[in-house]
Amino acid sequence: MNTVLNCEIELDSQDESLKLLGHNGEIRKYIQSRSPVRIVDRGAKVVVIGEEEPANAVCTMLSDMLNAVRRGYTPSLSDFEYALATLQSPESDERGALLSQQPAAIRSDLHIRARTQGQKQYLDAINAYDITLAIGPAGTGKTYLAMAVAISALLNRQVQRLVLTRPAVEAGERLGFLPGDLAQKVNPYLRPLYDALYSMVDLERARRLIDQECIEVAPLGFMRGRTLDNAFVILDEAQNTTVDQMMMFLTRLGHHSKAVVTGDITQVDLPHNTTSGLVDARRVLQNLKGIGMVHLTNRDVVRNPLVQQIINAYETAGKRSLQDKGEQGIPHSELSTNRNSGAMQNQA
Repeated sequence: MNTVLNCEIELDSQDESLKLLGHNGEIRKYIQSRSPVRIVDRGAKVVVIGEEEPANAVCTMLSDMLNAVRRGYTPSLSDFEYALATLQSPESDERGALLSQQPAAIRSDLHIRARTQGQKQYLDAINAYDITLAIGPAGTGKTYLAMAVAISALLNRQVQRLVLTRPAVEAGERLGFLPGDLAQKVNPYLRPLYDALYSMVDLERARRLIDQECIEVAPLGFMRGRTLDNAFVILDEAQNTTVDQMMMFLTRLGHHSKAVVTGDITQVDLPHNTTSGLVDARRVLQNLKGIGMVHLTNRDVVRNPLVQQIINAYETAGKRSLQDKGEQGIPHSELSTNRNSGAMQNQA
């Protein structure tokens, strides 16, 4: 017969209960739907009721989250989703410390910080290496976290300028048919970088920094022939660079500068039979000291929880499609060709 356990967590205030269990018990209901326990909110305490093993695990998770709350962090539903997914893993031992660490951005009210172990490794790599390659699916915070560190470095005067770039590669749309001059044509491809920037720095200040050329947002082609000293450089959507473009970008780095390269190698929009510069760089640079390389996974997705399910569904469908084609006798070399993602762009 299984032992039933009542685990109690003492609270200091109603505000702690609200942050821990969510408005109208939203988080409490979510945990109960994902774990065989019952959670009772008694005002001054939270009681977890269930069989010993799951009740202990949920109680430890809630205690860790409460510690993060007391250090100024308000956990989100996706934090609890990740915590429940790693309930029995070694990662769970560091959950409270992970969420309550110092924010990555200069504005503490944004609460931009690592929310998964993969994201923590990513931030650690950015701080430790001059060049960091981050590869992972949409929603893992690749661009957003890099932007947070870069803006902090700029506003703290650790670097003199911030350079944001991405390749202007067509993804189902035709660049030539867009209205306007060259700058207006490529601007839509750079919009995600502006969006991330404006979410961290107020519009007026961001525009002033751009006017002063402290922040530059430009297509990758504009990087050719330059040397970037005292700069923090972010190359986004790097899976859509060619091998030559990637080499060109990586050799732009000057003294006292950092570069972060982000991309999702499952969403390559290059022409067929064109090798992705990011895929090639991962192979060529993997044993080079001084370069950090981080692989984020579906478990690091921190957008709407539905995003993770969508990614998993597409991965499952892709594997099934490859298996079906293999059974039909299609050569393996043809199956392994980079697949185009159409209009699906990684906005992480």
